[in-house]
Amino acid sequence: MVRHAVRSASVAAGFSIIDQTRVITAASELARNAYVHGGGGNLTIHSARDEGRTGLRLTISDHGPGIPDLAAALTDGYSTGVGLGHGLGGARRLMDEFEVRTEPGAGTTIITTRWRR
Repeated sequence: MVRHAVRSASVAAGFSIIDQTRVITAASELARNAYVHGGGGNLTIHSARDEGRTGLRLTISDHGPGIPDLAAALTDGYSTGVGLGHGLGGARRLMDEFEVRTEPGAGTTIITTRWRR
């Protein structure tokens, strides 16, 4: 469901097929993390505008345990499960802006933006 919604929004925003794939891949990974580690969550998709640029902003929030060591979680190879450990760092590289707000016991919110080229 997340992949279809983000694909639809990225097409509507005028992204190239390559940038659509980047945004969809990042959204899929972040939504998976919210589901697996945060017990579920919410995704909000917004159009972004700044100084003549247009893009897509995704906000993914959960109410899980938070990320105890954010620096480690953003490092390639770090995994709390069976994955390869490219999740957060990989999603960050696919997007232009990436902000993580996390608090132990209060969940995590990630706000990420991709600008149209």
